[in-house]
Amino acid sequence: MKKAYLLLADGTRFEGYAVGYAGQSIGEVVFNTGMAGYQEVLTDPSYYGQIVTMTYPLVGNYGINFDDHESRKSWVSGFIMREIAEHPSNWRCKLTLDAYLKEQKVVGLAGIDTRRLTRKLRNAGVMNGVIYTEGYEPDEQTIAAMQHYVVKDAVQSVTCAAPTVCPAEGTQRYRVALYDYGVKYNIERELQRRGCEVTILPALTAPEDVIGRYDGVMLSNGPGDPAENVTIVQNLRRLLASGMPIFGICLGHQLLSLAIGAQTEKLKYGHRGVNHPVKDLDEDRTYITSQNHGYAVVGDSVDPAVARVRYVNLNDGTVEGIEHRSRPVFTVQYHPEVCPGPMDTSYLFDKFIENMQQAKGGTQ
Repeated sequence: MKKAYLLLADGTRFEGYAVGYAGQSIGEVVFNTGMAGYQEVLTDPSYYGQIVTMTYPLVGNYGINFDDHESRKSWVSGFIMREIAEHPSNWRCKLTLDAYLKEQKVVGLAGIDTRRLTRKLRNAGVMNGVIYTEGYEPDEQTIAAMQHYVVKDAVQSVTCAAPTVCPAEGTQRYRVALYDYGVKYNIERELQRRGCEVTILPALTAPEDVIGRYDGVMLSNGPGDPAENVTIVQNLRRLLASGMPIFGICLGHQLLSLAIGAQTEKLKYGHRGVNHPVKDLDEDRTYITSQNHGYAVVGDSVDPAVARVRYVNLNDGTVEGIEHRSRPVFTVQYHPEVCPGPMDTSYLFDKFIENMQQAKGGTQ
């Protein structure tokens, strides 16, 4: 069994054994606290440029199937776990996790103390690292590149190249423009099962190609620093001015918040897992949510005359969603499309449908 290593920017090195693809990869090292859902994690475009550590000690025990992918491929820069299950057991299993990582050319590392690594990231904050297998040791140039690594051009790297039309399930009631900033399949599915024909659009699609042609606009999740996307934010301001119903998730929430004049900030170690408590301030109700983000909207920067903060994170008080004061526009930082995670917040898609119905005069 070949050895593998993780070298962090502060010089700390972890030694374990190699799984998946043999090689070397640089990325931002983060951790996910989910007990399940590793297949969804691997195929979530929001992890672009990141080496993901799973805190649950055993990963791969139900293998990989062909139904639960969240996008067309794996986007992670590396994958770390305490122990990998070599003999998965599940009736839907088609591949072992090790075989899938090899297929997707993802460098994996197992056999390290993931608790120690997670504590380091929680205390010091997210940091860069290089993951490598025996025989691919980084040289000085690689180490320097790792130390200065920044996730750049993330949205442009994961978005689709051309529009794709996805038909509604059953009777078509609405046409939705879904901006792909790193979209997960389940957003599309939630809309389709509610009677929406969904057109998935490249991230830089001009507002003029959307306004008047669709009943509503969906803004997807995605990777990277939201403030980097200057052109997208400018486009969203024009979409806001149109009065169309808009629903933003995760990065879509952050970008829309920037469009109304708010600010974003990088979190110390982000929110990544399926157990994050979020309070709905209107309903005085708490939901357990699925999350994956390293940036957050600064609460004090949201102009109360334009929008109000409706949802907050009960762990650290960060903004988890806003509602526009005069437009049928709302956003959430968490993932109501639920893979992985509980289904408590899928009602938000119904709220988006209601907004489109009212915008059409309540005729459907």
